Amino acid sequence: MKPNKKFELSVRDIEIIENALRAKAGRRGLAIAQGETSEKLREEMHEIQELLGRIHSQKNWYRPKDKNYVGG
Repeated sequence: MKPNKKFELSVRDIEIIENALRAKAGRRGLAIAQGETSEKLREEMHEIQELLGRIHSQKNWYRPKDKNYVGG
């Protein structure tokens, strides 16, 4: 059996995944801040941060071309 390499996820699906990963990263970060230093926890935190970075890198940021842009 081969893994499925084609996914059909909506923007909303990705947003839900991203929010869940951020929540999990927050819980893991809190555990690390409270002194838990297991290698497994640190590896998981690193994986989550890497995945969130890949999601962020794939976003197309909108910037109007016909008027001045004021960032927020």
